[in-house]
Amino acid sequence: MPRSNLPRPTQAELEILRVLWDRGPSTVRDVHTTLAKERAIGYTTVLKFMQIMAEKGLVARDETERAHVYKAKVAQEQTQRQLVRHLLEGAFGGSATKLMMQALASKPATAAEIAQMRKMLEEFDKRKEPQR
Repeated sequence: MPRSNLPRPTQAELEILRVLWDRGPSTVRDVHTTLAKERAIGYTTVLKFMQIMAEKGLVARDETERAHVYKAKVAQEQTQRQLVRHLLEGAFGGSATKLMMQALASKPATAAEIAQMRKMLEEFDKRKEPQR
């Protein structure tokens, strides 16, 4: 599915997608049990969200068993890129620097995370250098 046609999940849909990305294909009961550990949520609410998500193309539903099994149709990384792209353009005028500075100001990174970011930036720079 081209990225421009990907439906943007709501916050509640993202919670369900995170469960599916972590657990893999799951029934509504599985997803509900996982979400209910964090907050009060009804089984029928989770069911309705997952039905809507199937209609939107966010999840695929296997109806071959009595308990339908759902799986995420889009990879976690692809969804995250889409959400960051939307935030980057909408809130930060396309400035990755402003986005990164606000992210770090809102939740300071550990020394290990900063080291990982430096390594990623170095690798990114290497890919952008012209081949000789």
